[in-house]
Amino acid sequence: HSGYVKRTAPSTYRAQKRGGKGRAGMKFKDEDFVAQLFVGHTHTPLLFFTSTGMAYKLKLWRLPEGAPNSRGKAFINLLPLAQDERVTNILPLPDDEDAWEKLQIMFATRSGSVRRNKLSDFQRINRNGKIAMKLEEGDAIIGVKICREDEDILLTTASGMSIRFPVDVVRVFAGRTSSGVRGIRLGTADEVISMATLRHVEASTDEMRAYLKHAAAMRRAAGEADAEGPEDTDAPDIAMSASRLAELGAAEQFVLAVTENGYGKRTSSYEYRTSGRGGKGIIAIQTTARNGRVVASFSIEETDQIMLVTNGGQLIRTPINDVRIAGRNTQGVTIFRTRPDEQVVSVGRIEDVDDDDINNGEATDEAADD
Repeated sequence: HSGYVKRTAPSTYRAQKRGGKGRAGMKFKDEDFVAQLFVGHTHTPLLFFTSTGMAYKLKLWRLPEGAPNSRGKAFINLLPLAQDERVTNILPLPDDEDAWEKLQIMFATRSGSVRRNKLSDFQRINRNGKIAMKLEEGDAIIGVKICREDEDILLTTASGMSIRFPVDVVRVFAGRTSSGVRGIRLGTADEVISMATLRHVEASTDEMRAYLKHAAAMRRAAGEADAEGPEDTDAPDIAMSASRLAELGAAEQFVLAVTENGYGKRTSSYEYRTSGRGGKGIIAIQTTARNGRVVASFSIEETDQIMLVTNGGQLIRTPINDVRIAGRNTQGVTIFRTRPDEQVVSVGRIEDVDDDDINNGEATDEAADD
């Protein structure tokens, strides 16, 4: 089936405490689920990437507006999709198309391949679409991100592995038909489920571990104990100036990981060491029968909120600061209390939406179910 899409005002979804049961978010046919949601504006340009490696372009206002429990409109009525072709990714773009010439775009596939192109390669797309990427049988594009050369790429798999490498270790491809290069080497029955971009920080491993030890101590002193995980007692006891600690603190980001059974956690970006592309990676989150496989992983800011959607159409929106900080080698805490027959299938980031924007309907939440 081709999937459905709609746009809905974010004010429709009130924020709740983590661990809640959520509310009805979208009406589905059997086995349908929300695959992607994000916040944009009516004039935000959108690129749509499909299971066959095609790219299409529309403005957000062209998408149908609907209530939270409405299904929206079938993609086949908006885009010239071939039989059995499905939209797998939607990329919101900067409103100013003149800025596209200076930006680049990174693709990641389910099988662990990555490819970098100029964003301007996709500036002119006619109604019939444009080939975006050559895909092997059974592969699919799982992530598309705007990127810069001063950033790192973080790939995360369903089994909880991750790898971080600089953007510039992936060359800029001149064409659009290549399948790219290997980003991560997958284990048996594993697959890449997400790609995130992180700021590249020039710091040694010892500096990062010492900073993490200092930051954890500060949280404990403030009564904000880590969700789980022992203190890194082996972290080097190196002296860092207050200015260096402040510099690392300003550059620190947090990565959210969420599993299918509603568990999640925030982890410092300094826990993910930078390496070359193509390796097996390191553990990002422990996956067990209790918390299930990973369904989402991306960078998050303290002022953000997140929206989780289940395959039963339930939805919860919660502030990210309700999700505790924990180390990589942990399972996380309950964010969404799912029913026994229910799983989280989609997690969206709502970036610091002002109350005025929500009340005026300036920000638009869109969900694409696949």
